[in-house]
Amino acid sequence: MNAQARLVDDEVRKGLEGLGGWRLAAGAIAREFRFASFVEAFGFLARVALVAESLRHHPELTSSYDRVTVRLTTHDAGGVTRLDLDLAARIDQLGDR
Repeated sequence: MNAQARLVDDEVRKGLEGLGGWRLAAGAIAREFRFASFVEAFGFLARVALVAESLRHHPELTSSYDRVTVRLTTHDAGGVTRLDLDLAARIDQLGDR
C-alpha cells in the first residue's frame, strides 16, 4: 500500500487499535500528551520535531504548559494515510518515556 494513499475511516480505526490514546477527528488523528512540567513538554516537542523531520512528515503541534496535542493528517491525500499511523506509533514511543 502506498504510504500516501488516503485510508478510509475503518482502516484508520483498525490502525489505531495498537496505539494508545489516539482518536479519529475530522480527517486527522489526534492525541494529547501530558507531562510533569513545561520543560518536559517542550523536550517532547523537540523530539517529535526530529522524528517528523526524518520522515519528512510534519504534524500540527500545540502546547500549553504541561500538555502537547498532536494532530496528524496528510494534506496532499486529503486525510489520514499509513504515514500518519507510522508517525503516531513513533510519537507514542517518545511520549512513553
